Amino acid sequence: MYEYVKDFQNMGFGMFVHFGLYSVIGEGEWVKHIARIPYEKYDKNIAKFKVKKTWAKELVKMAKNAGCKYITLTTRHHDGFSLYDTRGLNDYDVIHSPTGRDLVREFVDECNAQGIVPFFYHTILDWHNNDYKEDFPKYIDYLIKSVEILCTQYGKIGGLWFDGYWDKPDADWQFDRLYAMIRKHQPTAMIINNTGMGARGEVGHPEIDSVTYERGKPSKEVDNADRPRASEMCEVFNSHWGFAKMDISYKPVSEILNSLVTCRSYNCNFLLNVGPLANGDIRTIDRGYMEEIGKWIKFNKNFIYTSRMCDITAENAVMLKGEDCYYAIVKAGMVADINVAINDPTSNVKINGVKIKRATWLDNGKRIKIKNKNEFTTEPFFYGTSMVYRVAKIVLE
Repeated sequence: MYEYVKDFQNMGFGMFVHFGLYSVIGEGEWVKHIARIPYEKYDKNIAKFKVKKTWAKELVKMAKNAGCKYITLTTRHHDGFSLYDTRGLNDYDVIHSPTGRDLVREFVDECNAQGIVPFFYHTILDWHNNDYKEDFPKYIDYLIKSVEILCTQYGKIGGLWFDGYWDKPDADWQFDRLYAMIRKHQPTAMIINNTGMGARGEVGHPEIDSVTYERGKPSKEVDNADRPRASEMCEVFNSHWGFAKMDISYKPVSEILNSLVTCRSYNCNFLLNVGPLANGDIRTIDRGYMEEIGKWIKFNKNFIYTSRMCDITAENAVMLKGEDCYYAIVKAGMVADINVAINDPTSNVKINGVKIKRATWLDNGKRIKIKNKNEFTTEPFFYGTSMVYRVAKIVLE
């Protein structure tokens, strides 16, 4: 019954895409709210929202090369502007911009063409719709009709990622109605409702298929008492979700990889964000990051997709369970002359409570020398390679 949840867990790594009218301003996705920009001024950016026709093809190709199995696109963010044809619900959409095309349609078509699963982010709060403040039940009708367009006009989708519940936690959001409509049209779509940074990992509603950890690493197994559920952490390279031209506060690639590994050690998916420019281009630095992450995943034989939490612990290593083995992820330095680079010290890895039959480095298949049946010393990369983390494939007696 819940095979689609397991399929989602096997994807492991996805790309978040925050793209919208705010991309024109280039000061992040919350700029309308934070800078208190009135809509009469904010909406002038519609005339500058001109997305090139190859944006989706380039975006999906980048995600695929990075090792992402799915992409979650912001079909409508909190400013209320939609990247899809709202079909008469309002005219505050991409169809009524100079772009004049349904960007969600282009996104889905390209995902299907390249073998990537499309997911839709959709805000449930709305700064643009007056009913959100003045007539909440009427607003909920509008919200459900909006989401129904996404469920009926684009074929099979991977899931829906909602955001904004934290804005009115005590309001009657009529989630039973919303989720029932989704199940009617997309029975195997993941339903994800972000609980915000203050309630990470909480389920919120029985129909939720995956809990979220916004910019926070998972620290416990998901509550599966009533039914199977997944979990997902979303993260940014820098400080903003939407494109911000003055944001250079980038995390090291090693930190991003550490988050990916930590997520998998808790059976959690990792959703890594990019914020396209107003024309659909991706910043050069973001492209570079995605390329290097993809390189590391391929270097380590794509082990992250089928790896899972395990009950084996180790000193100086993160342990994951594979289909027929275990993986020990260790920090690895590089062999170099002291005049060229600093040599990182090796460390002793001890896997607790087991006996190792065989261990090899996943990247090159080299046999690892085992001592005391459950210990080995990390081996640095040879000069010319420095991939930060190395993965040992472990077969137990």
